Order: sequence, then C-alpha cells, then structure tokens
Amino acid sequence: MKNTMRLDKMLGNLGYGTRSGIKALVRQGGVTVNGERAKDPGMQVDPGRDIVVLDGETVRYRDTVYVLLHKPAGVVSATEDSRDRTVLDLLDPELAVFSPFPVGRLDKDTEGLLLLTNDGKLSHDLLSPRKHVPKTYRAIVTGEVGETEAEAFRRGVELDDGYVTMPAQLRVLAVSAPEEAPSHPEMAEPVARMARGRLRDAESNAVSWIELTIHEGKFHQVKRMFESVGQQVLYLRRVSMGPLELDPSLAPGESRELTESEIDSLRQYRKEEPN
Repeated sequence: MKNTMRLDKMLGNLGYGTRSGIKALVRQGGVTVNGERAKDPGMQVDPGRDIVVLDGETVRYRDTVYVLLHKPAGVVSATEDSRDRTVLDLLDPELAVFSPFPVGRLDKDTEGLLLLTNDGKLSHDLLSPRKHVPKTYRAIVTGEVGETEAEAFRRGVELDDGYVTMPAQLRVLAVSAPEEAPSHPEMAEPVARMARGRLRDAESNAVSWIELTIHEGKFHQVKRMFESVGQQVLYLRRVSMGPLELDPSLAPGESRELTESEIDSLRQYRKEEPN
C-alpha cells in the first residue's frame, strides 16, 4: 500500500490553502520536510513519518475527523441545502475542510447530539438496522405522561403508517401545569429558548418532561410515537447515541472534536454484535 503523497496535496487536504497558494509558500521557503527546506511542492512525503513544518508550525496529518455537535433548532442535518443553514455551516473551517457528514439526522426543529465524521465505515455500522443503536432523548410533551404510556412504549406502539416500533424505555422526569413550567431544573433552558406561547397554546392542562430511549431511527419517530398515544412533542433534544453523550459544556451551535476515549468507545461499540 502506498504511504506517500504529494506535499501540496497533503497540506491542501488539511486546509492550509489552495494548491496554488501552497506552491507559492513552498517556493518562498515557508515549508521544511525533516529539517530541510522543501523546493518542490510535488515532492512525495510520508505523512505518518516525515516531519513537515509550515511557517514554524509542525503539521499533524490526519485523514479522518470525529466531531460532536450540539445541533441547534433551525439547522438541517445535511451537508448542503439551498434554503437553510446546514450543520456543516456551524463547524470551524479546519474541521469542515475534511468534509464530514452527519451520522444519521435530527429534525430541523430538534436539538442535541449529532456526530459528524468522514469515517464511512464507522457511520455505516452505527446506522446499521442490525445494531439497534440506542438513542436517548429529553422532551417536553403535552399531557400528563405516566405508566400507561410507559407500558405502551415498552410493548411497542403502532405509528400512523402501521409500523410497530421496537420496545422503548420511557421515564417521566416531571409533570406540571404549562403556566408553571419549568418544574424541573433541566427544563429551564429549553423553555427559555422555545416560545412560551407554545406551552400556553398546547390546549393541555399539563406538560411532561420525559426521557425516552429508542433502538431504531424511523422518520420523526419520537414525535410519531407520542402522537400514537394522543400527545404532542413541544421540544425535543437528543442527549446520547450509543456510548456517546452530549457534552453539557456545549451550547447549541457549538462543537468539539471527540476525545480519543470517545472515539475508542465508538469503535469498540461498532465491533460488538447485537443481542
């Protein structure tokens, strides 16, 4: 297997400029390879072994990125869109240059954890229907959610197209009157961001703050599951996917690269066979 590539291609892949711009930097003496001034932008280098320095900065080469994004409402889970901002628009340029893509999707009005990567194998395995990767959400739902709904979700509910969901785990965190929300500490932030009018207009004498874990990813699944039991989701946030959890230090719209331990946990999870 070939381990070398052109110097200008390596630097271009990392977002250090256009091919022509990098050629100019090389000709101006701004790049060294293993302590020697590079003269040919097309010279072959081994990214894993050669030490490349650009304007005094050692270049760390990599070809994959793993990004944890706290997706905000109003942004679509796509790499491009003619009308709306996409999750790629939220990334720093040094990460966007790797052309990562969302692993799965969140609805436009849904917030929370979204993994972006250009590791196609990992993405495929995490999205495989055979894996039944658990995804956990927190939501504000109309009505007083209780054991009746929890039992229905444990059995699986029938959606509007006739599909019966896999068993899901529902936990009620708080129930309150709409005018009294938030009644749970974690509700304060989402209630502050969503229009309080949505709570008042819900035509319900109660709202519930819930946690739901599902093991599949049908279109609008969480919303449709609650619709099947006569309730409406007013706010939805994904807080985990498999072993990966939403970083509480990230505000909506903020992102960071995964730690090595988080990447290792995803790789290990990928290898595990489903029950």
